[in-house]
Amino acid sequence: MSMALTFPGQGSQAVGMGKILAAEFSVARSVFAEVDESLGQKLSHLMFDGPEDELTLTANAQPALMAVSIATLRVLEKEAGLNLQQHVSYVAGHSLGEYSGLAAAGSLTLADTARLLRIRGNAMQAAVAPGAGAMAALLGLDFAAAADIAAEAASGEVCQAANDNGGGQVVVSGAKAAVERAVELAKARGARRAVMLSVSAPFHCALMQPAADAMAEALAKVNFLAPLVPLVGNVAAVAGSDPDALREALVRQVTGTVRWRESIEWMAGHGVNRFIEVGSGKVLTGLVKRIAAEAEGIAVSSPDDISAFAQYLNL
Repeated sequence: MSMALTFPGQGSQAVGMGKILAAEFSVARSVFAEVDESLGQKLSHLMFDGPEDELTLTANAQPALMAVSIATLRVLEKEAGLNLQQHVSYVAGHSLGEYSGLAAAGSLTLADTARLLRIRGNAMQAAVAPGAGAMAALLGLDFAAAADIAAEAASGEVCQAANDNGGGQVVVSGAKAAVERAVELAKARGARRAVMLSVSAPFHCALMQPAADAMAEALAKVNFLAPLVPLVGNVAAVAGSDPDALREALVRQVTGTVRWRESIEWMAGHGVNRFIEVGSGKVLTGLVKRIAAEAEGIAVSSPDDISAFAQYLNL
């Protein structure tokens, strides 16, 4: 058995996430309290009780999702006997989930991770004027075809393949008019579906350069340690452990493509046959089934999931 932990990205948030964990496990409460303190905000109240529109704001959703992932991980360690160095070969996270992975593997402190994600969320939101950018999902095309469509649709504006999620799902990002052109081109070229996404900014494209600059400044002030297990990063889609390289990859990630399909394929090619999604939702588990059908994908977020995982770990 070779296991990897994966950590979800924006879009997996939901009002009520983490609430049952906090009610049942003191170690989860400690994580939420530390994140609240580091941000000077009762983020946990927003996570547990909403309102949804506030939780969905990028500056709140990013640290909130990380907090739920780390709280879930701490419960897995305490209640299920999970030992990162003993049981886990790699960690990986989708976009902001990469920060969760680094916190899980001990590269970043929980408080630093929460503050970095607050800065990241604010910077990404501020990088582009509201309504000027957009993102769209192109379904049923491979990455090369989607990237060609994005390049053609750009017509002097920014339009890039932002997320290669696997299973014929590629997200493009950029100037609104260019992304709209990409949707029409994709439909004309046989995409199963091509739909504009309800997002607050065009993430993972060149329009995010101001946010990348802000993250370079913020990350330079934070101490990075080598992770307990290697992180498979979004930008490189291979495992790495060098703290300086991990720091630099987080800057490049803001404007770069999230190479999720290649990341899962790389881990599967290096012996991973169990992908454990830690935190809110089951998005990444669904993607694993489409990318590496021979591997097992398990989502862990509730006390029942944790009990089942404890038995699973001891098989």
